[in-house]
Amino acid sequence: MTSPPTIRRLTSRPQFLAAAKGVSQARGAVVVQQLDRADDVVAIGVGFTATRKVGGAVIRNRAKRRLREAARALVPLHGRPGCDYVFIARMGTADRPWDRLLDDVKSALTRLATPRPALRDAPSDSAAPGQDS
Repeated sequence: MTSPPTIRRLTSRPQFLAAAKGVSQARGAVVVQQLDRADDVVAIGVGFTATRKVGGAVIRNRAKRRLREAARALVPLHGRPGCDYVFIARMGTADRPWDRLLDDVKSALTRLATPRPALRDAPSDSAAPGQDS
């Protein structure tokens, strides 16, 4: 049996900004951003944030504590090695029932883990509508 991947914390602003350039999924009370680092490190990076829109310091800290605990339980199971994840608290994160918060985090992580089909390109030889050749 393989051991779960190593989890490391994202601590610096450039790490959070880099993850913001990746893909994201919003589910209920959480937004999860994912960045595939494309390096040889198999550790999973995890960071947490809550803006002042969420509430005062007490509410923001509670929301981040709840996200940390949800990530501790679900990232080893549903996270992809070699990726960084940033969990962003939303308005209802601090008050959301625990099982629904876990469902939100799990569905966001599983959606990010499934590869998206490539968008089909429009035919390049056809003229744009409304233009005469």
